[in-house]
Amino acid sequence: MTGHPRRRRSATPEDLAQIHWLQRLAPEDRAWAAARVQVHDLAPHDVLCVFGDQPTHWYGTLHGLLKLSNDSRDGLPITYAGLPTSGWFGEGTLIKLEPYRYNVSALRASTVGSLPVADFHHLLDVSLEFNRFLMAQINERLGQFMAARVTDRMRNPEIRVARSLLALFNPVLYPTVDAFFQITQQELAYLIGIPRQRINEALQQLAVKGVVELGYGGVRVLDTGLLSAVAAAPLR
Repeated sequence: MTGHPRRRRSATPEDLAQIHWLQRLAPEDRAWAAARVQVHDLAPHDVLCVFGDQPTHWYGTLHGLLKLSNDSRDGLPITYAGLPTSGWFGEGTLIKLEPYRYNVSALRASTVGSLPVADFHHLLDVSLEFNRFLMAQINERLGQFMAARVTDRMRNPEIRVARSLLALFNPVLYPTVDAFFQITQQELAYLIGIPRQRINEALQQLAVKGVVELGYGGVRVLDTGLLSAVAAAPLR
């Protein structure tokens, strides 16, 4: 299995407008980087990155939903993160120039932006704004991965769903995610690693508590404070 960067095209102005880190750069750096961004259109279940492959690009979800995952030693899948719209990832791997230690695949039809690894390192060398963005990104992602490992060991579906939803609504990693998040219960099941029926039961419990509202094709978070309280419940 190999990555899936084959359907590649130039970025349109609409694509570039969705790249939040691009808007933070100085004008000359922004124009330089924008000319080098490429776009990949992925079908559901297409693979973008594969464990052991050497990275060639830095990637971000412009539209859709990706999953960053791996297999445990006993062969069971471990999901590190869902990557919704505006989520860029893999900067640690590119900085160290090491092979991927995870797989990334599309849960639905998705549009992915990319910046070649050499251009990524050029921005590291010349742009203070880019470095500040990456520092915040890496710090936030580290906390998310640590929380995900704890969540994987939990048995309570309601808390697991709450923690996973809270991760998807992270304003630092995914600044353009709306209060109504378009995600199916099956997609949540793929992300969290529990059956769809358990996902449904957990969402119904959260809805009764006034934490979320279930809508057609998605979930609306009504109270992020309540969601955080449920997610912070003791491990059990």
